[in-house]
Amino acid sequence: MSEAVTRAVLPAAGWGTRFLPATKAIPKEMLPVIDRPVIEYTVAEAAAVGITDIVVVVSAEKKDVIRRHFAPVADLERALEAGGKAEALAAVRASTTFANVELVVQTEQLGLGHAVATAAPLVAGAPFAVLLPDEVVDADLLARMLAVHEERDASVIGLIELPREELSAYGVPDAETIADDLVRVRSIVEKPAPADAQSSYATIGRYVFTPDILDALEHVEPGHGGEIQLTDAIDLLAGKRAVYGVVTRGGRWDVGTKVGMLRAALDLAMVRDDLRDDVRALLEEVAARHGIGRGGGSA
Repeated sequence: MSEAVTRAVLPAAGWGTRFLPATKAIPKEMLPVIDRPVIEYTVAEAAAVGITDIVVVVSAEKKDVIRRHFAPVADLERALEAGGKAEALAAVRASTTFANVELVVQTEQLGLGHAVATAAPLVAGAPFAVLLPDEVVDADLLARMLAVHEERDASVIGLIELPREELSAYGVPDAETIADDLVRVRSIVEKPAPADAQSSYATIGRYVFTPDILDALEHVEPGHGGEIQLTDAIDLLAGKRAVYGVVTRGGRWDVGTKVGMLRAALDLAMVRDDLRDDVRALLEEVAARHGIGRGGGSA
């Protein structure tokens, strides 16, 4: 048995080039999916499974935007309370109480592994999670990963099954099936050619690590562009001790792309009582206006 994971690292220092010019001054993690910034979905996901301390790795240029979001704004809260806007007040207060959020600056963008290593002083000595906030994932996956970690005292990565032609955009493990949706990772390669992929599983942005991942990161050689790849550190770790993968069949949205962001907004709106009917009507109206649907193509 391993100790419970109470800390998580959220890398959020990227330029967000896919969303320029919106991300010229605003971190992509602060772009909204409906009425919450992307990063808040991830912090809420972590809090839901008992994680109490969040380390957000940020760039110096945009750190204040993220810091302000997770800090109380007394004037705003007073105004909402005076105006009887209880629902909005609860939402604003929730963003400040999910967890203890601390920021650390990544001075150079040298890859995901480098971002995790930047947070090392705040997480070393205990197991921790790494959650990429440009993916929104059902909280059930992280709960299952934590259960495997605690039972087996091992690092655990989140996986999704994909068609072979899509695997070259992900880390792909050589995976041995242990049980339903649980595999042992024998090795892992970042962005292999489809013909070279050793399984149909791809990593998604959810990881639970034993403390020795930080030692593995110290031994990773920089790869393309001088970046330190987290995948390479996982591969080193898997050569020394057990690393497991948990496969998700549930909801997962890649909000790091424009289409993924739109899909997330629509899917998540359709499970909200306050939006479902209006969004359904909107989709029908837009489809009709563009000639999409029964017997039609796109105009």
